[in-house]
Amino acid sequence: MSNSPAPLAERLRPLELDSVIGQKHLIGPGKPLTRMVEKGQLFSMIFWGPPGSGKTTIAHILAKTCGMPFVSLSAIFSGVADLRKVFEGAQKSFEEGTSTLLFVDEIHRFNRAQQDSFLPYVEKGIITLVGATTENPSFELNGALLSRCQVFTLHRLSVEDLEEIYGRAETYLKKSLPVTTDAKVLLLDLADGDGRALLNLIEVISEESPAEPFTSQGLSELLMKRAPLYDKAQEGHYNLISALHKSLRGSDPDAALYWFARMLEGGEDPLYIGRRMIRFAVEDIGLADPQALVQALAGVEAYERLGSPEGELALVQTLIYLATAPKSNALYRAYPQALKAAKTSGSLMPPKHILNAPTVLMRQESYGKGYIYDHDTAEGFSGQNYFPEEMGEQVFYEPVERGFEREIKKRLDYWEKLRLKK
Repeated sequence: MSNSPAPLAERLRPLELDSVIGQKHLIGPGKPLTRMVEKGQLFSMIFWGPPGSGKTTIAHILAKTCGMPFVSLSAIFSGVADLRKVFEGAQKSFEEGTSTLLFVDEIHRFNRAQQDSFLPYVEKGIITLVGATTENPSFELNGALLSRCQVFTLHRLSVEDLEEIYGRAETYLKKSLPVTTDAKVLLLDLADGDGRALLNLIEVISEESPAEPFTSQGLSELLMKRAPLYDKAQEGHYNLISALHKSLRGSDPDAALYWFARMLEGGEDPLYIGRRMIRFAVEDIGLADPQALVQALAGVEAYERLGSPEGELALVQTLIYLATAPKSNALYRAYPQALKAAKTSGSLMPPKHILNAPTVLMRQESYGKGYIYDHDTAEGFSGQNYFPEEMGEQVFYEPVERGFEREIKKRLDYWEKLRLKK
């Protein structure tokens, strides 16, 4: 397959909306994009989502399905002359009775004047604009343009979505990839929710014919060997940020510094690394060291104030702090459990004793009856149940015996003893 001129990601690009993997909140029976296609009427829209979530693919499918001329631009490489040329062509098509679907990748890169130039063509229906952005359109797009477009949020692909892409690739290649189970898990982790990045990595692996399937270590060595240059838009980006994240999680400040330096040398935006460190502070440290988030936010703010190269040392300080802090993913584990319980429990009412009773009717219905004001107790703790009565008390958050969470665990254990006494 390696002699094909097109990358694997392009060859496997879905041609029908039903074939798009992920984005089930937008695609499927009764979903917004599917309804648009069924009606054959598109409106200008903005796709906001992470790289590799399907923004470009969906735009291609919408144009093809609705029989519209398709023009694609990248705001990074296009200027006023390019826009003028597109508008002139769209005007001719419109006079012949056809609206042009104009897909603009990274639309937030256009300045205010360039964004304003779309307005008359969008208003008259000469073009149906589909803009793609990885940045929050509320902050990056002009209000006038944004008000004329529907905004659809695309989500990063789940592990299950990536598994499906992996399977499609093997079917297309007509062979199983030479990787162990652990190496496959690593591969999906490196993709980091990006379908295009996963296919790029698969393409590298598919060209190899090892005597034995690649282990996790062998796969890491292969990918580093085959992609030594750092490309912010391709797999090198995901390999290195994954290495940085894992080094921090493994409490290795020296390795974290190395990957940090590699990314900066490759031209990565320091603020991207800063944002990832903020995420790391809550995902992998949490309340084991509450100062971790404070340090991460302060480091990013310092960089924003100072800029490069002076501000990079503030990020280094944050990096070292995070690497050497006690680790806990208790918050990371607790939140999905709470979400699952919220989705499966339906619309259960809170117990009446914790509800306010501002009206006579509510008091007659026992709202607020039996509530104990915790501060009126000797221990400052009533031990009452705050979950819906049909659920009973649940446990989502389980702190570890490390760092400050050791103290939190002592408090929870103390309150549990009081609760049992009451």
